[in-house]
Amino acid sequence: MLVFWEQRLVFLATPKTASTAIEVALESLAAVAVQRPAALKHVRARDYRRFILPWLEAAAGGPFTAVALIREPVAWLGSWYRFGQREDAADAGDSTAGLSFEAYAAAYLAQEGGAAGHLGSQADFLCDITGRLAVERLFRYEAIDAFVHFLEERLGCEILLPKLKVSPEATLDLAPPTRERLAAAFASDYRLYECAESRLP
Repeated sequence: MLVFWEQRLVFLATPKTASTAIEVALESLAAVAVQRPAALKHVRARDYRRFILPWLEAAAGGPFTAVALIREPVAWLGSWYRFGQREDAADAGDSTAGLSFEAYAAAYLAQEGGAAGHLGSQADFLCDITGRLAVERLFRYEAIDAFVHFLEERLGCEILLPKLKVSPEATLDLAPPTRERLAAAFASDYRLYECAESRLP
């Protein structure tokens, strides 16, 4: 999470949407940069609105705009799978070594625990308890140039994102029935994704 005090802007770090690269690029410009622990770095929008936003607005005497990214849902799950292909993933307990993406997706759908069962969803991260979007601006990860343009306009500077934490390449094949089940499971995520900003103004 990054707080830009003068610009009244807050970046909420949706997991697996280049949040580390964004935070590294913008940390020096932020009044507050929370990168650890993960529970604070990736604070959910509902928790931000309940606990953090009231304090910010009271201290600053005005409203803040929250902004976040969302990734195409199956690609988001694939990014978690590829993240688990890292050599050091076994020590972290999230290894997907020897596991196909098909099996990983099935485990996610079954919420069986292990490497896939704790992930939740992007909709859960971005929405309030009623299922309504809880940030003011939402951009597609796949159109990150639109997000960067927004930041450049708002922060008044050029922004270059570094490539960090690049996961290994992996085959992300899925059987049609599994893809259909994921589409149903990600219905709320796709609703948000379809509404997210994806073009330069």
